[in-house]
Amino acid sequence: MTLIRTLTIAFATGLSLLGAPNTSLAEGPLRIEITDGVIEPLPFAIPDFQAEDGGASDYAGLIARVVAADLAGTGLFREIPADAFVSNVTSFASPVAYADWKAINAQALITGAVSTSGDTINVKFRVFDVFSDQPLGEGLQFAGTAASWRRMAHKVADIVYSRITGEGGYFDSRVVFVSESGPKNAKRKRLAIMDYDGANVQYLTDSSALVLAPRFSPTGDKVLYTSYETGFPQVYVLDVATVGRQVLSQQQGTMTFAPRFSPDGRTVVYSLSAGGNTDIYAMDINGSNPRRLTSTPSIETAPSFSPDGSQIVFESDRSGSQQLYVMPAGGGEATRISFGQGRYGTPVWSPRGDLIAFTKQNAGRFHIGVMRTDGSEERLLTASFLDEGPTWSPNGRVIMFARESQGAAGAPALYSVDISGRNLRRVVTEGAASDPAWSPLLK
Repeated sequence: MTLIRTLTIAFATGLSLLGAPNTSLAEGPLRIEITDGVIEPLPFAIPDFQAEDGGASDYAGLIARVVAADLAGTGLFREIPADAFVSNVTSFASPVAYADWKAINAQALITGAVSTSGDTINVKFRVFDVFSDQPLGEGLQFAGTAASWRRMAHKVADIVYSRITGEGGYFDSRVVFVSESGPKNAKRKRLAIMDYDGANVQYLTDSSALVLAPRFSPTGDKVLYTSYETGFPQVYVLDVATVGRQVLSQQQGTMTFAPRFSPDGRTVVYSLSAGGNTDIYAMDINGSNPRRLTSTPSIETAPSFSPDGSQIVFESDRSGSQQLYVMPAGGGEATRISFGQGRYGTPVWSPRGDLIAFTKQNAGRFHIGVMRTDGSEERLLTASFLDEGPTWSPNGRVIMFARESQGAAGAPALYSVDISGRNLRRVVTEGAASDPAWSPLLK
């Protein structure tokens, strides 16, 4: 009988945030089950990939390093350093010396090779369960341009992650955010986009106008955001590939802000302020057919669709303080879901559909938290002088947000945290950054 070794991750409150993992992808006995309890991250070894020709030598080691960083960065895996290896991999086709990897307690081994043909890079890899002496599924191969080598590394890491955890990956994704520069009393802000780990930064707008709250379309090719270039906030849509943009709606005497796409990408939900009142509206992606979804004398903003498009969560002060509510996507009666101490805002529905992330302010501290969609099982993941603006990874396991420290030097920065509250990490950016929004997995 084969022993199935599992890695479990702690949830101090017993909150089963991820549900039962789908282990159908994890061929073979090695897998990570994310349930309850505490255990060390799974140790893995990844020798530098083999360069099968002279042109591949520049990429083989780099690709392996990105794969290792992706996996170790989750907190679920621990890389065994190369200086601990008893033997090494000299050829992609060579048999695996399982005993040598068992000797250093590697539970998973990742091997790969890189070849080139003109401007095309080919990457092939395999994953092995060391202690059962067998591969985890078949080897796979990717091809792309030399400029896309990092993306190929992320795709490799996504598949390794999925084979061991049974969950979807999130490494082959991007984040759009607000890049900030200048002193606090004269901030310059522009939209920027980067790989999920902070690499490959590109700027989408200049700093001539204040920009806020970028949000990806479900296909990742468009971004909604709020701009003050006319002096008043207005919602714009930007094409990521061409950087072309257009204002979605300009109604005389109104301000529009806090936009977000529907799951099918056909509708935009947003806040509109007119005559001293702020309500939530929806319109078609071409800017036509605006319709009002709420109608109260309170401030109602930050709408976010459920993944199935049937409901919207938003923040409102209709009860006298800033709280979270859920209503049908077409408008109608709203149900309050937040009842803890303090104020709640910036809600965003998990891509899994089971949780809502939010910003909470209480007793002089800010928190990023999650709760069930009915408001139950609230769990605070962070605490600081200022944490705000959560966004979900494509697989619903990680939340990225903006953090600002107290004092003159406290420029905002991006951080990520696992939904268990573990593995708080800073996302490295060139300068100050805020308002992150995670893309879906790239196609």
